[in-house]
This record gives sequence, structure tokens and C-alpha cells, in this order.
Amino acid sequence: MAFGFASWVLFFHLLLVQHVIGDSATEANVLILNKMEDVTKYLHHHDHTHQDHGHGLDHQHSSSSSPSTNHKDPQLMVFFMINDLKVGEVMPIYFPNRHLSPSQILSKAEADNIPFSLEEFPNLLHLFSISHGSPQAIAMENTLKECEVKPINGETKFCATSLESVYDFTREIFGFDTRVKTLATTHLKHSSVGLLQNYKVVEISQNIPSPKLVACHTMPYPYAVFYCHSQESENKVLMVSLEGEDGDMVEALSVCHMDTSQWSRKHPSFSVLGVEPGTSSVCHFFPSDNFVFIPFSATM
Repeated sequence: MAFGFASWVLFFHLLLVQHVIGDSATEANVLILNKMEDVTKYLHHHDHTHQDHGHGLDHQHSSSSSPSTNHKDPQLMVFFMINDLKVGEVMPIYFPNRHLSPSQILSKAEADNIPFSLEEFPNLLHLFSISHGSPQAIAMENTLKECEVKPINGETKFCATSLESVYDFTREIFGFDTRVKTLATTHLKHSSVGLLQNYKVVEISQNIPSPKLVACHTMPYPYAVFYCHSQESENKVLMVSLEGEDGDMVEALSVCHMDTSQWSRKHPSFSVLGVEPGTSSVCHFFPSDNFVFIPFSATM
């Protein structure tokens, strides 16, 4: 079945398979995410869709059900409620201008030789020649802090520093014999992604109940870091065809969390949507450098 995969997602999945069967020749030709030189825009809200569901940090749409239509932070314009997603609906959405390019993902052997902890932060700044207090240093520290926050009840989380580690984490969640499918947002036409604009819902091409999934979000760091997490609860994975007012055509990945009762009241989605934890679903669109794994069986 076609899900509008971006070519890099297929490449990513192929890389995972190749790593498992020992093709080390592919290790140098991989992906870099969230370049540190572009990191200032991630300092406060680099990805609200996963930040601290249980500890106080995760768009607004044209429906009257959202009192936050004039929310000032465009990066929060990714949230919606599942009942408000309808063909023909026009909703303002922010897709960040973050691109993936072939470069320095580390192999597991390389990544495991570099400390990855807040305790080692001063030494890491020295290792990467990053000035203390610089935007890069602040983003790096925020990533380390977020990776060390304890998961909420029922959640399993892991910051992977290599493709092999992503693969290992998904196998721990789904089981070693489970086939998985990778989904991501794809921009089908070149556009000024990174701008907040109105998108028309053209089609809801997939609506997949998936109690178990793994979502991975890229983090600002000197090399690629993937914040991956899973919470077994009632989830729906949606693929939505969108048409932007500037001509952007998007096959957008979104996930709807049907049970938000364990989330912090400070989670920004609640202020954007005007709801309380546990009273409504919370859905969000994914940027193109994030991805979700679901079991193949969920799509059958």
C-alpha cells in the first residue's frame, strides 16, 4: 500500500536492514538531521509534539472549537482534534524548514565511544569545540536534559545515537519477529516549507488504529540523535493529503493520541486546543525529518 513515503524514509529503512545483515559500507552514506548551525530556532520549541508529555512541555485550526486561533507561536500550529479533521477543512499548519542530507550519522561503534550524558556536558563542549553559552551549547544541553527526563506512566523512551540503536529499540518494543512499516511526511512539491500557511485537507488517505507505535524525533546535536518513544495506548495514525495556499502538496503524517489523561496540564497542546488532559484526543502533524514505526499487521 502506498503511504506517500519520502525517498529518504525508504533509504532509512533500507539502511536499517543493511546494518542488520552487516553491510558496514553503508555507514558513511547516511543522514544528518537538525544541523547545529541552524539550531537557534529549536532552542525553545524544537518539537512540541513529543516534549515532556508528563513533565510540562508537546496549530491551530479554523474550527471554532479552538480558542487559540490567534496563538502567537507558529511552531505550535501542528495540533488538532480528530473530529475537526475533515475533507475540505482549511487549517493553518507550520511545517519546519528542516532538510535531511547525506552526511555524518555515526555508526553504533562510533557513537558508543562518545559520552552522551548531562554529567559529561562540559567535556562534550570541549570535544566538539562549542563555546559555553552559545546557541549550539544551549541546544545541546536541552537535548541531553530531555533525553534524561524520566518517561511518563506506560511510556518507554530512548535517545538513539545511531541507526542501529533505533533499530534495536523498535525491536525491543515490537518484538524481534515483527515486521514494521516506516511512515513520514512528504512534501510532493517544492515550496517555502518553514512558513506558517493555510492548508486544505484534500484526502484522509489512511486512518490506522495502532495501539503500539514508535515515534522518532530528530534532536539538535553535533551528530544525529533520535528521540524515540512508545506508549501503548489508543492511538490512530493518519496520512493526510494537504494542499497549501502557495501550492505546496503534502502527504502529511499525523498521530492522534486518544488518551491524554497522563499528560501534564502544561503541555502546550491543551492551551492551543482549549481542552484539559483526558477530555479529548490530541493529534499533531509530523515534520518531514521525524518518522513513525508501526507493525505491518496494523495496515492489513
